[in-house]
Amino acid sequence: MGVLVEKAKTTPDNYPLSRSGLCAGCNQKSNRSPQMQLSAEAVEDSLERLRKLGAVVFVTGSGRVDKYRHRAYDWLGVDKVELAVIAELLLRGAQTVGELRGRAARMEPIKGLEELRPLLESLQTKRLASYLTPKGRGAVVTHTLYLEHELEKVRREHGAGSGEAPEATATALPPIPAGNPAEVAASMPGPNLTTSGTSIDVDQLRQLRDEVSRLRSELEEAKTTLESFTTELRNDLDALNRQLGN
Repeated sequence: MGVLVEKAKTTPDNYPLSRSGLCAGCNQKSNRSPQMQLSAEAVEDSLERLRKLGAVVFVTGSGRVDKYRHRAYDWLGVDKVELAVIAELLLRGAQTVGELRGRAARMEPIKGLEELRPLLESLQTKRLASYLTPKGRGAVVTHTLYLEHELEKVRREHGAGSGEAPEATATALPPIPAGNPAEVAASMPGPNLTTSGTSIDVDQLRQLRDEVSRLRSELEEAKTTLESFTTELRNDLDALNRQLGN
């Protein structure tokens, strides 16, 4: 399903997909996590299950080759940008909101996290997406189209339990004071850890850890945004080359 949506949005000239084209899309090395090596028979079995659910239909293409088209808009009740978000979650699994924003933007324009968050709220209301960690910068989300035991496994892997990760569970930490880290740690109240004569506050360690996590999230968001822009530029260059006959 994720591949059908992706190819419909990114390579519409090659859509609908034949079974062999869909198999190649499932097994491609880029934009996939985990990477798979599905057989044609496994893809055909999945297509048949999706067809019975009303999520996929087949049409006769050129040369009488059956091709497949998704019905995800009606099946899931989503708009085109929401479907791009769901497709990326299907293709890459659980990911941070920053990663998701950059990756989904290659299918539909999503300018930033402020534009993504209402989409996630809508998908939550439709029971199609779920937060695995407390909401906020660096939060991890997933789709809910798994089988129940698969979804429970994903939640356990991220420490989310069986329900939504409530935003209220996040502990608000004070901002990190400016100055020399050792002097700052020594001046802060609370239990201390002493290592090689340096006094380090436990809460300060937690703050530093969260700060590193935030910076990593921002770096990953910048990386995925660059990847998205690079892909768009490459597609534009390919289209221009085709127009010029190169």
